[in-house]
Amino acid sequence: MSSTFFRQIDPPQRMLMGPGPINAHPRVLRAMSADMLGQFDPEMTEYMNETMALYRQIFMTRNQWTFLVDGTARAGIEAALVSLVEPGDKILLVRAGRFGLLLSEIAERIGAEICALDLPWGQVATLEQIEDALKTHKPEVFACIHGDTSTTMAQPLEGVGELCRKYNVLSYTDVTATLGGMAINTDVWGIDVVSGGLQKCMGGPPGSAPITVSDRAAEHIMARRHVEAGIRAEGTANGNRARILSNYFDLAMVMDYWSEKRLNHHTEATTMLYGAREAARIVLEEGLDARFARHAQASACLIAGLRAMNLRIFGDDAHRMTNVTGVWIPDGVDGEAIRTRMRDDFGIEIGTAFGPLAGRIWRIGTMGYNAVKHKVLLTLGALEACLAAQGHTLPRGAAVDAALAEWP
Repeated sequence: MSSTFFRQIDPPQRMLMGPGPINAHPRVLRAMSADMLGQFDPEMTEYMNETMALYRQIFMTRNQWTFLVDGTARAGIEAALVSLVEPGDKILLVRAGRFGLLLSEIAERIGAEICALDLPWGQVATLEQIEDALKTHKPEVFACIHGDTSTTMAQPLEGVGELCRKYNVLSYTDVTATLGGMAINTDVWGIDVVSGGLQKCMGGPPGSAPITVSDRAAEHIMARRHVEAGIRAEGTANGNRARILSNYFDLAMVMDYWSEKRLNHHTEATTMLYGAREAARIVLEEGLDARFARHAQASACLIAGLRAMNLRIFGDDAHRMTNVTGVWIPDGVDGEAIRTRMRDDFGIEIGTAFGPLAGRIWRIGTMGYNAVKHKVLLTLGALEACLAAQGHTLPRGAAVDAALAEWP
């Protein structure tokens, strides 16, 4: 049998201006090239402690239980849901986009009873709608997506945690698309569990899911602790709580691993920890307020340029994420041909869409390392050229001029 040999990985240069992943910050990539350490080496455990302290600031929380779940952002989502939700529990979900549907699919696999606030893609739930649903369904858990990149809308969360506590409901939100780009007011919102990812506004690669857990949620999760024979001595799960159905995503076990006890659970993904730690350092070095303002500014400039090309923006301005913008594909324009030409001729990637928006909108990201003036201008200039090449009539040069006028 002849052997097969492939050349070394040397990916083409791309400017990733879609809904994620985006280009990782060079400092994150450099941090990830550092050598391995043993998982119980004092230097390694100190890096873990430092990472927890950094992400408390990123999540704007005092939660002791703030750490990393090894895996992509979806690992954080699944760990949160499988550790909060017991089979047979009612879970109330906001389903207004692809990722709300993802929460539903994971909860269904757990064996939860799904109660849903189903909204048209592009809408958000009001506090009144959420409270009515809490009163009607009496769920054990409420879950939603903060920024759903499939619709480019951000679900308001002010007051949601207070409502959930009022009705004795545990709360969860995924902030993968907004962490590091919009304010994640964990303690102000009162959300019990919040998880995210690195590959969007945090400016890192996919593969690590920062998460923060309130004391209230931690107590619930620890009551479902699983005991590994010959390793742990705490006894069986407390009370009548059902054992967490996953081993890898058992947050009680992962929290023991990140605690001072350092109870072995898995081998920490050392390289990803280095990257997550450096991504957080970069965010905090810039300053949260400055970083949020930069993302908002880049988005405003992009939108100004798109509108100057007589393109229509998807959704309403009041609830749009400040880091991903949906734009309607003009009638008569081949949206995929535009995306292909953007990539092949200009080395720029913009996003397609899902579900009822598939083939109808493009999604353009201004996130993390890419939320800067020159990358927004290059994207607008390339899109204008590609539209013109396809015969679409638009005012030439107006997009870049409008974006420049918006930038202070």
